[in-house]
Amino acid sequence: MKIERFDAVVIGSGCAGYNCADWLYDLGCRNIAIVTEGRLKGTSRNTGSDKQTYYKLSLAGDEGDSVMNMAETLFSGGAMDGDVALAEAANSVRCFLKLAGLGVKFPTNEYGEFVGYKTDHDPFCRATSIGPYTSKAMTEVLEASVEKKGIRILDNLQAVKILTEEGRAIGLLCLDTGKAGTVGFTAISSPHVVLATGGPAAVYFNSVYPTSHTGNSSLALEAGAAFGNLSEWQYGLASTDFRWNVSGTYQQVLPRYISVDENGVEREFLCDFFDDKREMLDRVFLKGYEWPFDVRKLHGSSFIDLLVYRESVVLGRKVYMDFTREPSGIGADFAGIGEVAYNYLKNSDALIARPIERLYKMNPGAISLYAEHGIDLWKEPLRVAVCAQHNNGGVRIDANWQTTVPGLYVIGEAAGSLGIFRPGGTALNSCQVGGLRAAQHVVYDSRAKASPRFDAIAEAARKEAEALIEQTKGERSTLDTTRARYATRMSGNFAFLRNVPEMKAALPGIESDLARFAEMNRWASVDEIPALFKNLDIIRMSRAIATAILYTAERFGSRGSGFVLNGGNFMDRNLVPEDESGRGQIVTVKKDGENLGIEVVPVRPIPRDRDLWFERVWAKYRTRTEGK
Repeated sequence: MKIERFDAVVIGSGCAGYNCADWLYDLGCRNIAIVTEGRLKGTSRNTGSDKQTYYKLSLAGDEGDSVMNMAETLFSGGAMDGDVALAEAANSVRCFLKLAGLGVKFPTNEYGEFVGYKTDHDPFCRATSIGPYTSKAMTEVLEASVEKKGIRILDNLQAVKILTEEGRAIGLLCLDTGKAGTVGFTAISSPHVVLATGGPAAVYFNSVYPTSHTGNSSLALEAGAAFGNLSEWQYGLASTDFRWNVSGTYQQVLPRYISVDENGVEREFLCDFFDDKREMLDRVFLKGYEWPFDVRKLHGSSFIDLLVYRESVVLGRKVYMDFTREPSGIGADFAGIGEVAYNYLKNSDALIARPIERLYKMNPGAISLYAEHGIDLWKEPLRVAVCAQHNNGGVRIDANWQTTVPGLYVIGEAAGSLGIFRPGGTALNSCQVGGLRAAQHVVYDSRAKASPRFDAIAEAARKEAEALIEQTKGERSTLDTTRARYATRMSGNFAFLRNVPEMKAALPGIESDLARFAEMNRWASVDEIPALFKNLDIIRMSRAIATAILYTAERFGSRGSGFVLNGGNFMDRNLVPEDESGRGQIVTVKKDGENLGIEVVPVRPIPRDRDLWFERVWAKYRTRTEGK
């Protein structure tokens, strides 16, 4: 077994991981490395939307924005810690301008103002974008900065265990996947481990996450870290042949929604549920602004999600958005659409025939994006479903993005930094601020040292991993079918529709599958061993997420993207009402032996008594950063 030794190690090669490593270097921590199972595989490099949003403090106009205003916006979404909200607001400009300086081409007007727009849950025009590939561009410029500095990138290493000693992180054990047909291990000693592996993407079958990204959050679960808000997800309409959010312009151009049954019969199915076609088209239009499924909009734009789900999952039909033909009810000269939609299209110079022509006028990149993946929106409809898109919860962190396990930091989507509701684009700001805050804490505040017992602890972990590998060897692989079993059950019972009796019936099956992991998961080729450990991560996280979703549903009812029912027909839209006291609390999950313990804790408030006297702050800053 190979052993590497660093002062800090970052797991993950997305825009969060690269950013943290870049800050560590700039702040003076140079003996560092990035560990990645595939530098081109992450979500931030491979996903986006029609206009992928970056959310930051307003830098244009005369709105009168402030750090506290932004912190209060983030905090008001519910179940979010106030000190984290304040840190995300206070550092948003610093992180945003770093990206602009590295070459991300965020638009400015002729005077240099970074103009913005309003996104969902946003009282100010804080949002900005460079188009569909905002996070991809962020990842690429940060990667270039890391490479220029000579920071080591250890590719083809799949982390399988965070190593701990007396409750503190001391490094990790990795599976070496770089050479086909062989199994090897690399242990990495580091008193500071930063987990930046994205959300638990593979737990759902209906998912908009790129297939190359699965997540690895159970590393923190097994290390003893607490999780928070695992029930709080974003779900929404997405294409399935190529995984991508169909938000923004895709809806605002008013596509035609159709389904095709097993006999090839095509129906414009939304028409069956709206006597007033103008109301139908208005709700489609609003899906652009209100893309995430939201229980508060069940009688508004989120009714579209329910109808798509009914048509596709309940009735088993294929559902498409068709841009080649006009939807019913649009009328001559757009007389059949509402005032908001009409004015939007008029102001965009897009009062022209056919959704595809309107899309080409307003956002041609939204068409070319699909063309790059073999889908011609000029000629063919786009298959869609309601999919999991983002986990607002994750590993519980403090305002330095350190977990309940000292020495272990979690940044990006893997971190539980966001609450029930969040403005669109907040995740990109959070991943950048989290990387900065973790790096600052490692460099200025941590006194952790490498463990003298690391080699022995790593050897014990290697033997444990090898025992699992030997135990699961078989003549025929079952890994793909077992993974599909895990994901299908989660999408069917623990996604945006949360029927309490059905969840209670399904959870024991997840627990049983975890207990029977070695029996159910068999590999036949050595090259499948990485997938074996992925399946282990998926079932562990499925159990934690399902446990949190059921508990939250029973205690706090419907909220965010979780539509809770106590039996009955979801089409009646008779949801279990929200207990709003839950907005001031966070449901935490932590491993307790072989069981999961659940605790409800109050959110930490926004710090109001922080020191704002310049001379005192300056003196403390010098002492902290310069030792003077």
